[in-house]
Amino acid sequence: MSKITTELLLERAVPRSTRLRKIETLNLSKLQLKTGDLDPRLFSRLRHLQRLDLSDNLLDKFPNSLTLPDLRVLNCNNNKLEDVTALKQFPLLEELTYENNVYLTLNDDYKVMFLLQNLRLLNGKDITKLANHVRRVNSRKLTSKVTAHWEKFFRDQLPEKYTAEQVKSIRKKFLKSVQTNVVYGPSSLSEFTRWRVKMIAEEFLAHSLGLELNSDTETEEKADENEEESTESPREAAKDVAQVTVTPSKRKRNHSKSSPGNKRSKTQAKTEEEAALNPRKSSDVEDDPAPDKPRTSNQAAKEATPEQGAEGAQKNGEQFPKGQSNRRSSHMTGEQKSQEQDNSVVTLTPVKNSKRKEDVSAEPLHFLQCHSKGNSREDFKTQLWSCVFEPVLDSGARKDPIVSSSRTVATCGGESVCLIDCETGTVLKKYKVATEEFFSVAWTTLTMVISDSRKKAHNILAAAGRRGIVKLIHVAADFCYGEIKAHKKPIATVCFSPTQETHLFTASYDKRIALWDIGIPDCDYNFKASQLLVLETASIPLRIALVPTCPEQYLLAGCEDGCFAWNIKLDKGQKSRPFEAIFQFPDEEGMTTSHRVDGLAFLNDDVVVSKSSKPGCIYLWSWSRSFDAKGKGCQRTMSAVILAELEWSTTDMSYLTLSTCPAREYVFCGDEKGSVWMYNLSSYTTAWGSPKGKRQERRISPTQILKWPELRVNGEQPPEILVNNVVADPAFTYLVVLTSVNITAIWKKS
Repeated sequence: MSKITTELLLERAVPRSTRLRKIETLNLSKLQLKTGDLDPRLFSRLRHLQRLDLSDNLLDKFPNSLTLPDLRVLNCNNNKLEDVTALKQFPLLEELTYENNVYLTLNDDYKVMFLLQNLRLLNGKDITKLANHVRRVNSRKLTSKVTAHWEKFFRDQLPEKYTAEQVKSIRKKFLKSVQTNVVYGPSSLSEFTRWRVKMIAEEFLAHSLGLELNSDTETEEKADENEEESTESPREAAKDVAQVTVTPSKRKRNHSKSSPGNKRSKTQAKTEEEAALNPRKSSDVEDDPAPDKPRTSNQAAKEATPEQGAEGAQKNGEQFPKGQSNRRSSHMTGEQKSQEQDNSVVTLTPVKNSKRKEDVSAEPLHFLQCHSKGNSREDFKTQLWSCVFEPVLDSGARKDPIVSSSRTVATCGGESVCLIDCETGTVLKKYKVATEEFFSVAWTTLTMVISDSRKKAHNILAAAGRRGIVKLIHVAADFCYGEIKAHKKPIATVCFSPTQETHLFTASYDKRIALWDIGIPDCDYNFKASQLLVLETASIPLRIALVPTCPEQYLLAGCEDGCFAWNIKLDKGQKSRPFEAIFQFPDEEGMTTSHRVDGLAFLNDDVVVSKSSKPGCIYLWSWSRSFDAKGKGCQRTMSAVILAELEWSTTDMSYLTLSTCPAREYVFCGDEKGSVWMYNLSSYTTAWGSPKGKRQERRISPTQILKWPELRVNGEQPPEILVNNVVADPAFTYLVVLTSVNITAIWKKS
């Protein structure tokens, strides 16, 4: 790597120069430069530099004191920039390019437009008109909203004679609340809006309360950064968790009415438009067709007010994330578990009923509330979405699915991702990211080079959600080492390739599925992510699955408007591809392609399990007999060769997804009453595997339905329970159930 010296700068000047202060144009491209190579003391001598080319390097940010007072043109293409705010040190900048920086998004474009008042060209486009709107109209609107929020919810909280401690407390609450509740413009700009709102709020407080502007902002930000790199104490983790062991043989279903804030709309998600706006995932922007609206009634949405934002803001009946990014872990001991009662942690107590007895094959071990916002024992509104068991670090583990996972499961929902030991119910680690809502998690195993140059396999967890960012977590090191700004809209689901350990698929509400190579981090956690492929979808992708017999060639996706297939082979030159096939399924009026597919998984190498073109039904169909590869390369409609139908709930509620346990030939799906439907299909798969296997005429009934036990929380019953997801480990020892009321239930097979 070339180290920047005076001689190098003089040599790279255009034209060459004999003195640094005479240089006006400087080309430092393609030198493998990192941020640390930009020595502020050396650059401060470039007093008259006007044009600087830093393209094709490895810069992740700019030092804050380069001191280039006359810089007018800057080229940063093809770097690894993560932040643009340091560019404000170049106030005369007129032209800026930073294309092919995978971490920068539209939000960063808006930030530089605001920070650089003289900027007129950004990435080759004239942004004069838009920049004026950002600097004036946008700022005026946000200032008005910030002021109104203070007047309505916070002004009366501050006494006439206040202490410094009271001001500090109000300031902290106000900044959190205002960033959560003040929204303006599309959701794709939510990060920029929060950034500006915080800036405006601090200016407002400085003016209104006589505070010194940014008096402790830098300290807070450093504290937040340190918090992100620190771990949560076991006692803190204990405050997050509630658990109980119950015997499921004597239970009755609670049919009492839920509170108004938790009623479910019976007519929701009947059209594609409704589906785009109401996929039950919390929102702070009304016009965002993302996984943003909660599964609550319109009345509940009207009743929710931003007043609660001071402690943990609510919108549309959903509690929103609060606080700054942090990454925490915990190892809860028996002593710490006993402290839960002292900490007033909510306890879930089963209500026994001796009138009925069920023959069950699984016993509930734990009921946990480990995703609560702000560690609140009252949080029954955070929805849990995705869980996946950690693979075992063994050279032969991947060959045998029965031993390919441990008893550790990763779960996500709200602002946090948790790692749970299923046997003990211990929350091993917990990662939080403020303003995020996680929708999906996935594991991969990377062979990394450790400090002494030896290679070692490590499990890496990818987590993604509302912000369109993929977080990469090295679990053993307890370290979130990087992120990929993969999409400008929320990511619905992610999955790794089973054959290429660094290949990650992300499916987003921008109607695209992207394939990324996340790279392998070095011993300093430097890594390089690159986008390999983009699959264009006709509607929002909800579930994705790689075809087991050819995972490097075909991908299947369940979308808001049908089930599609793509050719993903990388030896094809086309990097952006349309779908190759859309599948038809029977519905109540005949055959249709237009229907929401919110459940999709492979039962074995050929049998696909999907729902839901017909209420109360889950389809099993043959991939090989449905997909004709002879005419590949053109979009075609194909009829799914149905093998059987599974009897399931007749609810019209969407996004209750399904899963499979291929090694045990089981299918699982939760319902709107907290129950888990389990199907043992081992007696059918042999017949389906034959080329002329006939369709099962009658619907297959569930082998068993696990009923949700009636629980008491501080003497009260929790609200209506929807099972959003249910996943078994490959050996079907544990069953993890994720709900809409912030409860993770863990069952163990008897």
